Amino acid sequence: MEWVVIISVLVLIALSLMRVNVIFAIIVAAEVAGLLTGLSLTETTNLMISGMGGLADTALSYVLLGIFAVMIGFSGIVGFLVKRLVKLISGKRSILLLVIAGAACLSQNVIPVHIAFIPILIPPLLHLFDKMKVDRRGVAAALTFGLKAPYLTIPAGFGLIFQGIIVSEMSANGMDVALSTVTKAMILPGIGMVAGLLFAIFITYRKDRELSAMGNSPLAEGEIAASAEHEQLVFSKHHFLTLIAIAAALVVQLITESLVLGALTGVVSMFALLVVPFRDGDRFVNEGIHMMGMIAFVMLIASGYAKVLTDTGAIKALVTSASQFLGTSHLVIAVVMLLVGLLVTIGIGSSFGTIPIIAALFVPICLEVGFSPMATAALIGTAAGLGDAGSPASDSTLGPTSGLNADGKHHHIWDTCVPTFMHYNIPLFIFGVLAAVVL
Repeated sequence: MEWVVIISVLVLIALSLMRVNVIFAIIVAAEVAGLLTGLSLTETTNLMISGMGGLADTALSYVLLGIFAVMIGFSGIVGFLVKRLVKLISGKRSILLLVIAGAACLSQNVIPVHIAFIPILIPPLLHLFDKMKVDRRGVAAALTFGLKAPYLTIPAGFGLIFQGIIVSEMSANGMDVALSTVTKAMILPGIGMVAGLLFAIFITYRKDRELSAMGNSPLAEGEIAASAEHEQLVFSKHHFLTLIAIAAALVVQLITESLVLGALTGVVSMFALLVVPFRDGDRFVNEGIHMMGMIAFVMLIASGYAKVLTDTGAIKALVTSASQFLGTSHLVIAVVMLLVGLLVTIGIGSSFGTIPIIAALFVPICLEVGFSPMATAALIGTAAGLGDAGSPASDSTLGPTSGLNADGKHHHIWDTCVPTFMHYNIPLFIFGVLAAVVL
């Protein structure tokens, strides 16, 4: 039983690297896990389907955000951003990537919209990336850094939720810890992510990269970007009303804590304020689903896969089996625990959802061998974060791909998952082990 998760995740990774569509890869991996635990294909499929509702609200919010993004592109307001960037950052690729990473960081803590900004900001910039010969793998690394590092290290926005889960789950399993302790514990893993970002921007992806001119996207944002450099853009009433719609969507999301209601408010506002014609509603819906429908459905399938792994006891068996070979060395224990976290999170694609699974098994072990609460928090936080970058089913990778592939020139696995896995999981692992040993 303890080998089920390992074999299933390896199947998922192998199929993804062979360019099998991620939806099929996850389904096959789930079926393999079910068969290895003694379930029939029918039973595994039914269990997977029953678990797909776990992220239904997330999937719906992504589709609505895609529709809202298309409407914002239709308004023409993105042209101002593109034109200003062309003037300020032309030829300065490293600065451009750092600015994108900074904007992504704001989406986690200051303005907690998560990946909602990507389909609005990135597609209009694709022409600029191509003109500057920017390696889009570097852009993916910058985006994933901003989607991941802030919630790991900063106790605000999504970071407050993430670290709060660590506090509650550690307390529930017999080890009380303060939120400030968790924040301090995650400083070293956060430094590891910064190192990975700088390595990606200034070393790995600093050279020119030219992509083929042909794409397969029906979206109009690229045309807006291509003409933004040469047109005299005038701020109009429609642009002002678009800003109102964006502000309304943000305010509703923050008040209700619902991304679905926030996105729906933005869509309704764009119609109500006459920024977009009601008669073109079908077009906006179709293009929005084209942009974000894939990521929404992958999240649903990933939720079903997670249910197969958890309900069959495969994850618990893996951790229990690993704990029998840990011994008393803090270094060995840290390495094994982080490897388990890496496997689990790559499979289910959710660092937030991984915390309750691993905390219930890690905390008793840490208590027994004498890890401090801070070291335990570092282990759990890093183990949950490992694999989120690089997982085919994580919104930290699906989000960047949804924006960078708007013109059909960016591959989810080889251009997003593989680069982010290398640049973030390796330093996270190293600095996570270091934190567990020294804290």
